[in-house]
Amino acid sequence: MSYARQPSGMGTHPELAEMRERLERTASSGSAIAIEGLILLAGAYTAISPWVVHFSGAEPNLTINNLIVGITVGLIGLGLTLAPDRMFRLAWVVVPLGVWLLISPWVVTAAHGAGAGIIWNNCVVGAVTALLGLAAMGLTIGVTRRRTPTTA
Repeated sequence: MSYARQPSGMGTHPELAEMRERLERTASSGSAIAIEGLILLAGAYTAISPWVVHFSGAEPNLTINNLIVGITVGLIGLGLTLAPDRMFRLAWVVVPLGVWLLISPWVVTAAHGAGAGIIWNNCVVGAVTALLGLAAMGLTIGVTRRRTPTTA
């Protein structure tokens, strides 16, 4: 006896095409493109901010911290821009990175404290980054939320 083998896995699920179509529609919207670009810019600024605000010499640990977090946020923003269908679910990572930027002047420089310019820089950049991450997450939630049929 020979049984016809049915393809298994989610790749053949009938709702997968609909989910991909909604994701592409959302990822190509104007607001998604703007958020992705702003995340990329926030990451780039965070990476260069130690030299813009002139705290690279005074706070070497915070300089390294901002450089690493900035590159990470920038790469996520670049990934969202280049391959939104693959990277959209990674957008939630931007929020904790923004929160880390907010608290990092006190955590990284706990022994001797950071200057006011450094604190203001990281607080503003961290808040903007976290808000952009929340906005990107909101777009992701809009894609994955199932529509419930209404009965008349």
